[in-house]
Amino acid sequence: MRILKTNGGSLDIAAYVSVIRHCTNHRLIRQGKQLHARIFLFSITPNNFLASKLIAFYAKSNLTRDARNVFDKIPHKNTFSWNAMLIAYSSKSLFNDTLNLFSLFVSSTDTGVSPDNFTVTCVLKALASSSFSGYKLAKQIHCFILMREFDSDIFVLNALITCYCRCGNVENARKVFDGMTDRDIVTWNSMIGGYSQYGFYEESKRLYLAMLGEEGKGIVPDTVTIGSVMQTCGQSKDLSFGMEVHRFMKDNGIEADVLLRNAVIAMYAKCGSVDYARELFDEMSEKDEVSYGSIISGYMINGFVDKALDVLKQMKNPGLSAWNAVISGMVQNNQFEGVLDLVREMQGFGLNLKPNAVTLPSIFALFSYFSNVRGVKEVHGYAVRRSYNQNIYVATAIVDTYAKLGFIHLARHVFDQSQSRSLIIWTAIISAYAAHGDASLALGLYDQMLDNGIQPDPVTLISVLTACAHSGLVHEAWDVFNGMHSKYVIQPAVEHYACMVGVLSRAGKLSEAAKFISEMPIEPSAKVWGALLHGASIYGDVEMGKFACDHLFEIEPEQTGNYIIMANLYSRYGRWEEAGKVRERMEDIGLQKIRGSSWIETSGRLQEFIAKDMSNEMSDEIYALLDGLLGLMREEGYILQEELDFEL
Repeated sequence: MRILKTNGGSLDIAAYVSVIRHCTNHRLIRQGKQLHARIFLFSITPNNFLASKLIAFYAKSNLTRDARNVFDKIPHKNTFSWNAMLIAYSSKSLFNDTLNLFSLFVSSTDTGVSPDNFTVTCVLKALASSSFSGYKLAKQIHCFILMREFDSDIFVLNALITCYCRCGNVENARKVFDGMTDRDIVTWNSMIGGYSQYGFYEESKRLYLAMLGEEGKGIVPDTVTIGSVMQTCGQSKDLSFGMEVHRFMKDNGIEADVLLRNAVIAMYAKCGSVDYARELFDEMSEKDEVSYGSIISGYMINGFVDKALDVLKQMKNPGLSAWNAVISGMVQNNQFEGVLDLVREMQGFGLNLKPNAVTLPSIFALFSYFSNVRGVKEVHGYAVRRSYNQNIYVATAIVDTYAKLGFIHLARHVFDQSQSRSLIIWTAIISAYAAHGDASLALGLYDQMLDNGIQPDPVTLISVLTACAHSGLVHEAWDVFNGMHSKYVIQPAVEHYACMVGVLSRAGKLSEAAKFISEMPIEPSAKVWGALLHGASIYGDVEMGKFACDHLFEIEPEQTGNYIIMANLYSRYGRWEEAGKVRERMEDIGLQKIRGSSWIETSGRLQEFIAKDMSNEMSDEIYALLDGLLGLMREEGYILQEELDFEL
């Protein structure tokens, strides 16, 4: 320790800094604490330079509180020490603490001390990774950047683009991108990745092509770029574009690490080229859990459940990600019966694996399918105990499940309690109220979402248009539909056109709906014609119903429901001959009316009821009660569908 004193006996700060740095780099926690103790014994308060080294030492030693103690005892803090503490918090993913400290820094009264470009970059990264939607704060920091003239710093602007994208506002991110005179590879990757992450796949591909052109100024895509574009191609099922990117990767000698190889496999699998994806998988000399997960997911997406299970069985010690890929795939393929067995097998496998934030959404979907309220509440409790309920995907699954089971108030409670409100959970709660027919709340939440700076995606807009359809809000629906491209650069898909037909048809504007269909720039789907048929059935327009059905019989000739609706419509107006022909056509194809069924959990049992079924032991009591209810409905003037229907 003698070397830590100068010849005059005073403390040699430079020597202390050097030794502290050595302790930091080699994780010598005990020795580093001893050095700090000697400083304390000398009754010397560390200056900003020495204190910043001590802060870095304690942060890397996972002793963040000690780092903060050192920081708090600096009498006259400078920007360097503020930044050191901000980095300490951010490096340990203490993002809320980072943001709170930045707020103190900005409001500090110390003269000559203010945040610099390094401070802003650190805070933007923390905000992008924080557990809450920080769009408004991102805008405030953006204003701060402009006021302090940090907008020429490429590192600051790259962090700002990433932050806006993570907050769900790719529009502002693109404005920052377009305003930059100089861009590096991180700039392009941040914007391309942001588009890909939030479902703006066409924009992601267009920006990638711009990068290859003159606008890219010679910047060559790297593994991060290719990975993002591969994800875009996989999600948008654009095999042709994905193959071009793969060819570019090979021709330009871009070395594919395991992550990129996994992305390539996932792209081919999602686009339907499962055999080639398997070929690439088999060629990999080094595979990780994600590699197995990619090929398993590829098989599942394309319906090859048995092959996916075979891959799982071939693994010696499948990790959680492989199990999750199989479990989610089973749910996607509606093979719900075997999912719980898989979860139990996973937990008893020997690696002490427990359901995590990736597993839970699939389990919630399972209980939603079986209408198992008790199971949902038990898994919800598990999620809370493990703090998974704050994961945005888990929270969204809980909201969606409670809504589907009819507990809209519980869905809203979970939404209100969520700290991070990204686009998917907003869409889930809007969709929940839309499905429950509460258009005012659905549209109110949509407006709140926009006020929070979160842009809708195509799925969100389908939910909003559905809400309008249920409540006859034609004007509001037109505003949303017409603003899709102009406001959000979203090209209406066939589902959006189907929603608009539903809006018009439910409001009795059948002629307007038919005209709207005739002017569609894309081929109308069965959903479009089905919406028109439903409207015709509601308002008793036989000719319009026949017009819609003629198209439906060509598109989906084996859909029983279309025949039944049309036959009932004919019967309602005494057109028995036409109804008979529809019935004959249905019988010629070999179709039969599928009896409706429902189920409910009672006294720990799942009771299933089928239309006109007498097998339940309480059938007499059930039908007696039902007859009483039907009588009350007739007294209120309701006409039952059964009285219009006849046996098909």
